[in-house]
Amino acid sequence: MGYRLIAEAAMLVHFAFLVYMAVGGFLAWRWRRTIWIHLAVVAWGVLSITTGVECPLTLVEDWGRERAGQAGLPDSGFIDHYIEGVIYPEEYTLLARWGVAVLVLFSYIGYVLRRR
Repeated sequence: MGYRLIAEAAMLVHFAFLVYMAVGGFLAWRWRRTIWIHLAVVAWGVLSITTGVECPLTLVEDWGRERAGQAGLPDSGFIDHYIEGVIYPEEYTLLARWGVAVLVLFSYIGYVLRRR
């Protein structure tokens, strides 16, 4: 049961990470110092998308599920398993990525304008 909890916790943290990547820049409007955390999160997201490097949270979840006797994540990973084809159709992946990029850009523009 402990391994299953590790896997479930990793999945929840992963979802929270992705939500924060999309809208965390807006939190920096209120808590200015969080912009540095958000920049790191966005940098990791861009690195992951452009190079295909696997997220450590995916590895932890997969490890926990396999040790709990459950099926691990598919080779395509977390996003493909939980998001693409579930939250939005796979053919809209590029549009979803651009949507997140626009949200991040807008939040950064707002951050700079609010600092004046």
